[in-house]
Amino acid sequence: MLRLLRRQGLSVTKTVLILCTGNACRSQMAEVLVNHDLGPEVRAISAGTRPQPKVADGAIEALKQGGFSTEGLYPKDVDAVANEAIDLVVTVCDNAKESCPIFPRPIPAIHMPFHDPHGEPLESFIKVRDEMRARLVAELRQRFSVGKTKRCPPFEKGG
Repeated sequence: MLRLLRRQGLSVTKTVLILCTGNACRSQMAEVLVNHDLGPEVRAISAGTRPQPKVADGAIEALKQGGFSTEGLYPKDVDAVANEAIDLVVTVCDNAKESCPIFPRPIPAIHMPFHDPHGEPLESFIKVRDEMRARLVAELRQRFSVGKTKRCPPFEKGG
């Protein structure tokens, strides 16, 4: 159906909720990466089951060093996005998988855990950023058959 609509020239945006516990690190980085690499065909939003007060400095720096915008990032509670038209939930940590909320309608979900670099050196955040870009973006690209021709800039050396 999605391919048919595209062949007819119609744009269909899929919305992916990336869910983590604190919405301060992994889910924020994943939101930025998916929106950069797969937007506008895929729109990522992120939230947490127990959001932290701010996005981790290491996450912000890892994104900036990769050339990504961090403007407007802030932790959100999953209740703030529960009524969005979500097509897929991606849990990126085991706690979020276990406490994944019940949404107003059934929504497909996948679990793709990534290491939590919170409190670790910047290199750990960069490693998680690169792993998310390689695994999560590729999974969504394949799942939704999108973004196959979009070229992504290479990472800067050392970042």
